[in-house]
Amino acid sequence: MQRIQYHRYGGPEVMRLEAYELPAPGKNEILVRVKAASINPLDWKLRQGFMKLMMGRRFPRAMGMDFAGVVEGIGPGVTGFAHGDQVLGQVPMMKPGAFAETAITTSNLVIKKPASLSFAAAAVLPTVGVTAWRALIDGGKLKPGQSLFINGASGGVGQAAIAIAKAFGAVITARVGPSSLASSADMGLAGVLDYTQPLPDHLKRAFDVVFDCHGGLTSREEDFLTRRSGIAVDIDPTVGNLIRSLISSKHSFVRGVPSTLILQKIVDLATAGQFKIPINRTARLSEAIALIGDLETGNRLPGKSVILMD
Repeated sequence: MQRIQYHRYGGPEVMRLEAYELPAPGKNEILVRVKAASINPLDWKLRQGFMKLMMGRRFPRAMGMDFAGVVEGIGPGVTGFAHGDQVLGQVPMMKPGAFAETAITTSNLVIKKPASLSFAAAAVLPTVGVTAWRALIDGGKLKPGQSLFINGASGGVGQAAIAIAKAFGAVITARVGPSSLASSADMGLAGVLDYTQPLPDHLKRAFDVVFDCHGGLTSREEDFLTRRSGIAVDIDPTVGNLIRSLISSKHSFVRGVPSTLILQKIVDLATAGQFKIPINRTARLSEAIALIGDLETGNRLPGKSVILMD
């Protein structure tokens, strides 16, 4: 079997496609033959050493968290899954390994994949879908008809947020990069802004919920956009965001903690045609290192990129 892994923390140059062997699945674990895996910025941040104090220095370390595939093995204590089931979900963040032909995960991180969803379409859902749901519904308490501002709306989380907000009947204004203006204008939004330009004066206190997907808004800008009764939601784990969420009821910090209950809601929306994340680029596993490196340098398009295993 082959997977993408690295032998030291660092940049794109440390990634290698190498042979590996997995142990038999242990208690509550599932062995999955991966069919598709989607790429998230967290994948390369972990490889760069973003959490090396927690992850330690045992190498080689594999990459990738989000996947869709077929169950090939069941460990002791696993119920509800059988050999041959098509599934989607994540591998544990502390034990990545989805950019591979096979991966081991725990049964509480996967759900069954509907036949109507392709493996690629299913693989893009877990991280961005759960993160956006937690931000908008849990953190922002978004209600039907409310006004929503999404900063960084062309990325995976932003696209997921748009889909969820549309399903909830929110009125959406998106802020994107210049290269995404044209594609975003065709999404039926109330407004689309260029994030290289200052915020227009008429948007002062115009939104019930302000969601910053990538940390590009300052606290002053969030306050400028948010109504007195509204709330600004952040997912970038900076000290400032954490402190503001503790001292102000108008600021909320949300972590994209995995949840199969939320993921099932996302999948239900997807099968009903109400939730779709654009797939901008695909690559075979043998070509994936180049794709990851390109994304890491900032060469990105709206939506998500996917690694296909066969």
